[in-house]
Amino acid sequence: MRTPIISPIRRMRPASITPAPLQPGDNLRGAMLMCLSMLGFTCNDTVMKFVTQEMPLYQAITLRGVVVILGIGLIAWREGGLKLRIAPGARLPMALRVIGEIGSTLLFLNALMHMAIGDLSAIMQALPLVVMLAAALFFGEKLGWRRMSAVIVGLLGVLIILRPGSGTFGIWALVALGSMLLVALRDLATRRFGREVRSSTIAFYAAIAVALTGLVMSLGQGWVAPSLSQLLLLGLAGAFLTVGYVSAVSAMRVGEMSYVAPFRYTSLLAAIFLGLVVFGEWPDLWTWLGSALVVGAGGYTIWREAQLGWRR
Repeated sequence: MRTPIISPIRRMRPASITPAPLQPGDNLRGAMLMCLSMLGFTCNDTVMKFVTQEMPLYQAITLRGVVVILGIGLIAWREGGLKLRIAPGARLPMALRVIGEIGSTLLFLNALMHMAIGDLSAIMQALPLVVMLAAALFFGEKLGWRRMSAVIVGLLGVLIILRPGSGTFGIWALVALGSMLLVALRDLATRRFGREVRSSTIAFYAAIAVALTGLVMSLGQGWVAPSLSQLLLLGLAGAFLTVGYVSAVSAMRVGEMSYVAPFRYTSLLAAIFLGLVVFGEWPDLWTWLGSALVVGAGGYTIWREAQLGWRR
């Protein structure tokens, strides 16, 4: 799954963790990693939505998970080996991140089977605002009236996309919102890791947890004999997700977030394009309007953060 942290709030790390100084080129690398992760996640979502039209969801998650685990293992091997040992101070963040990863993935993919990919992606664009609000509620961050207003505008945009009381709003809209909240939990936990914890290690634990959960859930849903084309597509989805996992974690740890964060909105453009090309889905006027409010509010909070001169 998907969507990485992009919240401008960055004062939630433990005092014992000292961030590495910003190096030349870190901002550009972070922006490229963010774009790569968004493209990887969106392409994975598109393939999974296509495959699960004929294959049980949890079987698809399990088979894809095998590819992701192998891919991350290969990346770790090239880095010098997979370091599975987690320092005591990082165990709670890892546990919280795994919970968020499993829950958000299952909810997101279930919603994806019943919603247009562009609509679902538009809802997920409110993630930075939700993370910022959560940081204020649980980590004591102070929100001025400008950024609080931006949060309200962004959440209003989500309501416009969902349109409570219309045919658009239903159980799957609530499932999508639940997925977004769990992504926020995952991303807040990720920021509490020190740089001594490798990105490949974090991604590996996420991949193994999601694959095992898919396997357990598939026992009740049942399996079908996959075709060669389905296996090839799941292998492609696994490759996309591997790229998304590793680059998403890396993007959160490189460069200034006020610079890197805006590039996550490329996922909405990719989702709209792929939804149109693959599924013939085109967002309606309300989705465009709500998306503009969400993206505009998120962009404003990032700009405001840069003006205040906060650094990670």
